[in-house]
Amino acid sequence: MIDALTLAVGLASLLLAAWCGFAFYRDQPTKDWHFIGMAVVSVLALVQLVIGVVRLAGGDKPDQGMAIFVAYLLGSAAAVPAAGFMSLAERTRWGSATVAAGGVILAVLEVRLYDIWGG
Repeated sequence: MIDALTLAVGLASLLLAAWCGFAFYRDQPTKDWHFIGMAVVSVLALVQLVIGVVRLAGGDKPDQGMAIFVAYLLGSAAAVPAAGFMSLAERTRWGSATVAAGGVILAVLEVRLYDIWGG
């Protein structure tokens, strides 16, 4: 994988988590700006998914197994969109907390992806 992209996705997801966590602290639901932030993080995760699939198709192999790597890649691409959809159902401060949790989850998934690839 590309280390800089993994770092960028992880940092962006933590920034999103902090931003939505602050909205939760202020008793605010997710707003349009939060959804734009979620879109940016999701695009970064999708770029990583595409690069990961291309690297696998090119013959590169992760150190800890292909199946687990693909599972983590798919999970990282789905974490923030899933949290965003759940926050639409809960239009209170808890929607912001859900997105903050999704951002933290994505950051943890990025660390694990880095480990699985052999970083």
